[in-house]
Amino acid sequence: MTALATALTARRLLEDSSAWSLLRADNAPVVIGILGQHLSGEVRRLPAPELFEAVEAELDELRAHAFDLPKTAAQYCRDWLTAGYLVRRPGEGREEVYELSEGALTAIRFVEQLATPRASATESRLATIIERIHRLAVETDPDTSRRIAALEAERERIDTQIAALGSGSADVLSDERAVERAVDILALTAEVPEDFARVRAALEQLNRDVRAQLVEEPESRGAVLDDVFRGVDLLAESDAGRSFAAFYALVLDAERTAALEAQVDDLVDRPFAHSLSPDQRRLLQRLLPTMQDAGAEIHQVMTSFSRSLRRFVQSQELAEDRAVHRLVRETLAEANALVGQVQPYRQLGLELDLTAVTVAQVAGMRLHNPADSETTEPVVTSHAATADIANLRAAVRASEIDMAELTANVNDVLGMRGPSTIAEVLADRPATQGVASVVGLLVLAEQHATPAGDGRAEHVTWRPVVSSDTASDGAADALRGATVPQFLFEEALP
Repeated sequence: MTALATALTARRLLEDSSAWSLLRADNAPVVIGILGQHLSGEVRRLPAPELFEAVEAELDELRAHAFDLPKTAAQYCRDWLTAGYLVRRPGEGREEVYELSEGALTAIRFVEQLATPRASATESRLATIIERIHRLAVETDPDTSRRIAALEAERERIDTQIAALGSGSADVLSDERAVERAVDILALTAEVPEDFARVRAALEQLNRDVRAQLVEEPESRGAVLDDVFRGVDLLAESDAGRSFAAFYALVLDAERTAALEAQVDDLVDRPFAHSLSPDQRRLLQRLLPTMQDAGAEIHQVMTSFSRSLRRFVQSQELAEDRAVHRLVRETLAEANALVGQVQPYRQLGLELDLTAVTVAQVAGMRLHNPADSETTEPVVTSHAATADIANLRAAVRASEIDMAELTANVNDVLGMRGPSTIAEVLADRPATQGVASVVGLLVLAEQHATPAGDGRAEHVTWRPVVSSDTASDGAADALRGATVPQFLFEEALP
């Protein structure tokens, strides 16, 4: 492609591409941050109320960090919809759902690649390229003798590997290289949602083009109608339809999907998988279900478009659209014929009743009366008393668990006894906050202690906190108890 062609393409994309528009927007970091957080992960679409609520919460946090965001969440979502960053579709019932457009996905993926660039050319990526080139060269070779030789060489290599495995001398792939290959697989997987968005956009555009062709182009109308009436699925026969059909057939192959699920389960349980982040392991486990769900959605879209196109052709809707289109074209032709004869400012003697705003009488307007907001009782000034630090500390302890005290108690008991359970800690350091101290010890145990096997439990006791209501009736002296799971504190808590 020449420099001129490239420049013209870039100028067209600068005007038409929502991806480029998003990257050039004044508040692009905000849009990419919010939409990328809520619509580019495992969740790909949200109902309008949920999206507005999520965006409003993000806007509040961004404003607290000096971002100038004067509009509401609904206004910003409407702006992003107009700009082509969001796509609005009908959801269940009367509720609308929002999802990212193809361009927004491309822009967000581009920013993610800039933020976390690939450090170097990986061995697994190069091996993938070499293997695909080799397979393409073999499968497109018209010389059968060379193809047979290549297959025999492949069989010899496999036989060598089988013999090595049988003798126990084969090496297992190192954890570093296994993690590298897993990351490359996840990088390819991250591009799948963008591919699906592109396929859906192509199908929607093709559906619109076919309908416009049926209405506006008389010379090609007959061929299109013949195909539709003969049962030819124009969407499935398109490039995007054929490409998706091949993918969907692979996803629906029960034997391959079962094998893939078993292999993914095995990979997640292997030692090298622990070097992956929790998000990466979850994405690896959700690999096949994600592709199946997205494939089913695109298949449903294609089926819906095909049925609606057939109904459009076979019903009166096509005839009505053609009639309207014919009238519009005739009107434009007559207007063009009158351009040289009738001036735009000439009086035509034609009156049209236009809508107007009804002006109400001044007497019917209700004016604002400041006295309506006045208080009916005099304002009493209350003088604040001097704060009592002891009362403040008691109020804080009554509302929050003193985790610092519990941590110190556990460390003290470990220093005296060695490894101890919750009951042993309470035996040496009573619960000063009553049941709240027991709850706090359970929280620390779940975070730092080792649970006992076989679901063992132990009995703990405490005395309720003394208050003004219980100090006089002896309720504070009553010993309380409960059975809790047994945990063993073995190391000092941070």
